[in-house]
Order: sequence, then C-alpha cells, then structure tokens
Amino acid sequence: MSNFFFKRRLLALLLSLIVLVTMMGITVKDRPFPTWPERVIRDSFAFVEGLVYKPATAVAAFFESFQEIYHVYEENKALKQNLQQLTQLTAQLNEVKLENKQYAKLLEAKESKLSDYQLKIAEVVARSPDRWNHMLIIDTGSKDGIKPNMAVVTPGGYIGRIQSVSKYSAQVELVTDIEHGNHIGAVVQADESVYGVVEGYDSKNNLLIMRKIPLQAKVAPKQLVITSGLGGTIPRGLILGEVISVKTNDLFLTKDVFIKPSANLNQLEKVFVVERSFLPPPEIPTPERQPDNSTSADEGEDAS
Repeated sequence: MSNFFFKRRLLALLLSLIVLVTMMGITVKDRPFPTWPERVIRDSFAFVEGLVYKPATAVAAFFESFQEIYHVYEENKALKQNLQQLTQLTAQLNEVKLENKQYAKLLEAKESKLSDYQLKIAEVVARSPDRWNHMLIIDTGSKDGIKPNMAVVTPGGYIGRIQSVSKYSAQVELVTDIEHGNHIGAVVQADESVYGVVEGYDSKNNLLIMRKIPLQAKVAPKQLVITSGLGGTIPRGLILGEVISVKTNDLFLTKDVFIKPSANLNQLEKVFVVERSFLPPPEIPTPERQPDNSTSADEGEDAS
C-alpha cells in the first residue's frame, strides 16, 4: 500500500517537473528576468552542462587531433613514396639522356671519322678494379663475328684489341696494358711521317710512350699519332692520341715520344669493334737451307 502511494507521489513530482519545464520554455522568451525557480534550474543545467561538455569536448578534440595526425602520417607516407618514385624516374631519365648522348656520339663518329671501317657496336659489361688499366669485357662474342686481335675504338680513338673471344662476350686488352706485349705500331703525322712502336705506358701521368724514334726525326708536341697498320692486325688510321713531349733516351741513341691518349679510358661504356676487312701482310717464307756440296764431297771422298 505504501509502495502504491510512493509511486503516485513520484509520478506527480515528475509531471510537475515536466509542466514546470514546459512552462519555462514557453514563458522564458517573453520575460527578461526569469523567476528564481527558473534561474535555479537554468543555472543547474548550465553547471551540469559545464561539467559534461568540457571533458566531452576535450575527448572529442583529442580523437580529432589523433585522426588528423594519422591523416598527416598517411599523407607523409604517400609523399615519401612519390618522392622515391620521382627520384627513381629522374635517375632513369638521366640515364636515358646520357645513353642517347652516347649513341649520338657513336653515330656521329661512325658516319664521319670512322666511316672507312666496318664497325660493330658493343657494350662494356665488366671491368675489374684491380685490372682497371689492363682489360674489360664486352657483350659481343663469336656469334657476332668477333675475332681475336680485332681493334676496339670509341669516338675518341683506339682503346685496345680483342684478346680472347667466347660465344657471347669478348675480353679486350687495353692499350695501356703495354707490359704484356701489347705493342702497337704507330706513326706520327708530321711533314714526314715518323714510324715507331708504342711499347710503354706512364700510369702516373696517363701517357703512352712511343720509343725507338730516330734522333733526326722531327717530332713536336700537338702532332697527331695514329696506328700504322704495319703490325698486320690493327688497321691503319685509328687515332691513338696527341704528342705531349719528346725526350732523348738515356743512351742518346733514339727519342721517346710521350702521347696523351685521345680516348677517355676511364669512361668506357659503349665501344666499336673494328672488323678486320684488310689482309694481313703475307708471311715471308724462310729460305730452305741448301745442302753443303763441298762437305758431302769431302765425306764421299773420306768414305771412299
């Protein structure tokens, strides 16, 4: 029974509050100064709202900031990927530009100063650091018609000759590998051609040395040196370099000519192999030794 009256009182209280709030909502706009119950209720609501609103706003701001940080992180991640791709594309573009420039130089040289030769283009695929001045490997071999002792050149000039050949590659002996017998017949283009042999290399100054030049030969700096073709393997006319200086050797019998190679031997990426279309000099037959008739006669006499 008491529970019934309690519920009725509670229901009446709630209805009264609802009616009061409704009346306040209707009348509060018409009056500049609300009554004290309205002020108490309004201040109470304001206080409660202050207690709830500020933490809720702070929590919402925290999650919004976290979301913004995550978005910034994702954007930075995407920008870094784009930057890496752009860097890669830039490197590839520069490589293509450099390759096109090299092909343009090769084509220009092939159509001008190397137009007298049959050439096969090849790419350098390996060069050992410990044998930098001695050899390199190119990507053409016997299947492309490459043979030992063929000359190898760049638009700058002669760089070496084919030392050995396999089916898909070949090993090039560089012009600076003089110590292993890679001597080159050469001629200095002067008023009177001066012939000699390049048989030395000054690695300190990067100079080829042409020895055994007669003392009376007129050789001067800036004169051009080309292959003489007298060796029978390297064709004539390939540019070796330019005379830098001339010195009399220690025995005062001949001169040494120092030549700066015209080709840049430190930057070799694409080269030409010169096909051997000329005939090597015929071998001079060795005369057969004639039997000594006098000795035979003497032997015959002794035998008799």
